[in-house]
Amino acid sequence: MSTILTNTQTIQKQITQAAARAGRDPDEITLIAITKTWPADVVTAVYRAGIHHVGENRVEEFVPKQAEVTAEFGADSGLVWHFVGSLQSRKTDEVADYADAFHALDRLKIARRLSQRLVENGRVLPCFVQVNISGEDSKFGLAASNWEADKQQRQQLLNSVRQMAQLPRLDLMGLMTMAPWQVEEAIIRRVFRRTRALRDWLQAELPDLDLSQLSMGMTDDFLIAVEEGATHVRIGRALFGEREK
Repeated sequence: MSTILTNTQTIQKQITQAAARAGRDPDEITLIAITKTWPADVVTAVYRAGIHHVGENRVEEFVPKQAEVTAEFGADSGLVWHFVGSLQSRKTDEVADYADAFHALDRLKIARRLSQRLVENGRVLPCFVQVNISGEDSKFGLAASNWEADKQQRQQLLNSVRQMAQLPRLDLMGLMTMAPWQVEEAIIRRVFRRTRALRDWLQAELPDLDLSQLSMGMTDDFLIAVEEGATHVRIGRALFGEREK
C-alpha cells in the first residue's frame, strides 16, 4: 500500500508538471490505474491511494474483480471501471453490463452489439474510438496511418465514427491510440500530435458530437501524451512494477 501511495503521488506530480509545460490544467487529465492481472486487493490499495479510475482488459478477470471490490466499498464508491482492451464479439454483453467506459471501439460490428445490449439493459456507455495512427500490424484500431493525405482513408474514418455515433446508448467521447514501443521520442510525439489533429478534424466534421477526450499514453510515454493533449493516461507498471503472471 505504501509503495502504491508513493508511486501515485510521484505520477500525479509528474502529470502536473507536464501539464504546466503545455499550459494545461492538470485537473483535465484522468489517471487510470491499469490493474489487469493484479488481484482485487491491489484495486483496493489504488482506491485508498486516491485513484478512482481503474482499467481492465480481460472480461473473465474484470467481472469477478469488480464484484469483489464492489462488495467491499459499495456500489456508490465512485470507482470508475474502464475496459481498455480489444473486445471479442462474444464478450460484448459483459462490457455493456459492467464497464463504465470503453477505450477500444474499433469495429462497427462491436459497436452494434454493444448498442443492442445497452438498449436491453438501459445503460449508456461512454466510448473512445481506437485509431491506429502508427500503422503497425500489432496495433488494433481504425486505419489512420495516412489520414491527412489519403482522402479515402479519411472518409472511411469519418463514416465509421458517424455510424457509431448514431447507435443508441453509445456515447462517443473522443479517440484512443497507442504509440510504438521503444522508439525515439519524436516518433511518439508525432503519433500523439497526429491523433489530436485527427480528433480536431473529426470534431469539425461532426459538430453535434463532443469528441473532446483523448486516451493516450502509458507508463513509458504518458508525459509526452499529456504535453500533446491527452485527457486520459493509462498507467500500470509505473504504479505497481512488473505485472504478476
